[in-house]
Amino acid sequence: MSEEMAAGDNDHGWRKERSGTSLPEVYRSMRIPKHGSWIKKFLAFAGPGYLVAVGYMDPGNWASDLAGGSMFGYTLLSVILLSSLMAILLQALAGKLGIVTGRDLAQACRDHYSRPVAMALWVLCELAIAACDLAEVIGTAIALELLFGIPILIGVIITVVDVLIVLLLQNKGFRYIEAMVIVLIATIGLCFLAEIIWSRPDAGGVLRGFVPSSEIVTNPAMLYIAIAILGATVMPHNLYLHSSIVQTRQFELTREGKKQAIKYATWDSSIALFFALFINAAILIIAAATFHQTGHTGVAEIGDAFHLLAPLLGTTLASILFGVALLASGQNSTLTGTLAGQIVMEGFLNIRLPSWLRRLITRLIAIIPAVIVTAIAGESGTAQLLILSQVVLSLQLSFAVIPLVMFTSDRAKMGEFVNPRWLKWLAWIVGVLIAVLNLYLLVQTVIGWFV
Repeated sequence: MSEEMAAGDNDHGWRKERSGTSLPEVYRSMRIPKHGSWIKKFLAFAGPGYLVAVGYMDPGNWASDLAGGSMFGYTLLSVILLSSLMAILLQALAGKLGIVTGRDLAQACRDHYSRPVAMALWVLCELAIAACDLAEVIGTAIALELLFGIPILIGVIITVVDVLIVLLLQNKGFRYIEAMVIVLIATIGLCFLAEIIWSRPDAGGVLRGFVPSSEIVTNPAMLYIAIAILGATVMPHNLYLHSSIVQTRQFELTREGKKQAIKYATWDSSIALFFALFINAAILIIAAATFHQTGHTGVAEIGDAFHLLAPLLGTTLASILFGVALLASGQNSTLTGTLAGQIVMEGFLNIRLPSWLRRLITRLIAIIPAVIVTAIAGESGTAQLLILSQVVLSLQLSFAVIPLVMFTSDRAKMGEFVNPRWLKWLAWIVGVLIAVLNLYLLVQTVIGWFV
């Protein structure tokens, strides 16, 4: 039996047979040692989780975390913890779908739904990727302005150049992409670790912040920020991405091989997402310790935070490291956005474009509105555009989460790896909760535009 046939041995649970592999140029390209310690095997699987974690610390999340910390201190840390736990669950399901069925989430949707439904899901997903790319463009442009004084309009145009970086890494091999992402995550983490040390947060307040408070529900302003944090955390394209890149590992296509792959892939993504939890919590903690404690409760924009950090913490290095972390965050998201765009287009449409062309199209879709808004409304307009990108992501999220939960809970598709009853109920609760919260956030945001 061929590898492709073995990988898709659950074809009887789908409308269509699996027609191809996900990311074929790197599919099953990385060997897994058959012998040796569990640490050696785990390290062979480690990597995809960090590409996934990038989406949970992209520039689009920063505004919500900054607003939450500056306005309400440490109280909303519990919301960041809850959203991270939800993300860990959903990413584990995405990894399991790819390992068991040999399909990424886009291919699974194409093979399960009718063509009109699949095409609608593809359009929605492309909008989400464009929105995410928009956040990366604006975040990178803001970082370039803050660090080097480059006007935002020029910075937006410069972001086209990162296409070349992505292409160079893709040509060298998938491990190079993973290594680059891990280095950038480490850079972000070290920058914020230094910021936390300088800001000297109240340890007791931080610990209490991780305990849910009834005030989050009773205070309308706090509830709005809490839902914004939850809504901005789980990124729809990450579910497509993870279900694909777990298949870069050459695990054995047997019951035991898949069981081992699911275990190590889940460890990988869970550990990586705890790093993302640290980054998001760090942004909120720094905002709480630096801005909230000094009465600067209105800080919600990245530029404001950059300019206030140095005088409040007494060192210009604080602002510089904040800008470096933002730049690293934008570039990191660029790498994973490229892969997600390729996975979605190939998975839903079963067609391939050269990676440089696919990336250029996606980036231009993001750059055009950013250039227009920046030219007309200036920096304040880009802040509104950043919020709009998160609203678009919120709209699309349920269209990725619900199929994922449905597929992994279907015994015909997953066989013995189907979600157990407790996990099925938990996954549906999380899926419905995300849908309701994002709908609420969308309604409140639209009302805010017209009031």
